[in-house]
Amino acid sequence: MLKAPVNKIIPFSNVDGPGNRTSIFLQSCPFRCYYCHNPETINMCNHCGDCVDLCPVHALSIKKGKVVWDSTICVDCDTCIKTCKYMSSPKIKEMTVKELLVEISKQKGFIRGITVSGGECMNHAEFLLELFKKAKKEGYSCLIDSNGIHDFSKYEELLDLSDGVMLDVKAYDDQFHEYLTGASNKQVQKNLNYLLKKNKLVEVRTVLLPNSPKQNEITVTEVSKIIQDKTLYKLLRYRPFGVREEGIKEIGNTITTEKEANKLAKKAIQLGAKNTVVV
Repeated sequence: MLKAPVNKIIPFSNVDGPGNRTSIFLQSCPFRCYYCHNPETINMCNHCGDCVDLCPVHALSIKKGKVVWDSTICVDCDTCIKTCKYMSSPKIKEMTVKELLVEISKQKGFIRGITVSGGECMNHAEFLLELFKKAKKEGYSCLIDSNGIHDFSKYEELLDLSDGVMLDVKAYDDQFHEYLTGASNKQVQKNLNYLLKKNKLVEVRTVLLPNSPKQNEITVTEVSKIIQDKTLYKLLRYRPFGVREEGIKEIGNTITTEKEANKLAKKAIQLGAKNTVVV
């Protein structure tokens, strides 16, 4: 029976695709982004146990060499996440599609659909396929929130079943992308073009970094030329809240100015990306 590691379920979200949606965050990601705002989703728990004794309500224990989380007494203080040196979380539930659909059904009638994110949800593509097959029968629209590291052309059945992909383009310059994330963006660029061709690109997002105006401009320029007016382009102002300590050191502790973001949005629109917004 297929299971996936679920980090968090947000019952109602209006920022993860069109309409009111339930957002599901799956654990694990191949990227190591300096500015990741949920770094606790990057790695699977290695069961080191450092967090167990520090839990103020004793919601964590070690059983058979593994950290076990008792969600019934957890108060979500996130002490365990702040303690973890491994960019992970012990608060993971291995869930079947059936179990996940039960949680989603609690919002039925109040949501348009679901968005599966991460981490990188395409690490669990087989699970997504089974989830989307059953979710569509329940009348939910299904979106994929991805960093583009996996080749979408290899998942045509899943892509055809989905209502589209929300794609992060963190940097267009490959060397800068590797500096930011620890990985190349060659596949991301291929996916950008492939998803456009398949008419499955719901939106593209780029985080504008306060200390990298030249790279911001390169990315916005190149992405805008590609997408034109075919999809929404969100320019996200970098905010240092929840970012890894290493990220603060590399990128800074200031918010990207509204002036800088608006300047780049204007450029994007001039280049043809007419559906550009600043967030």
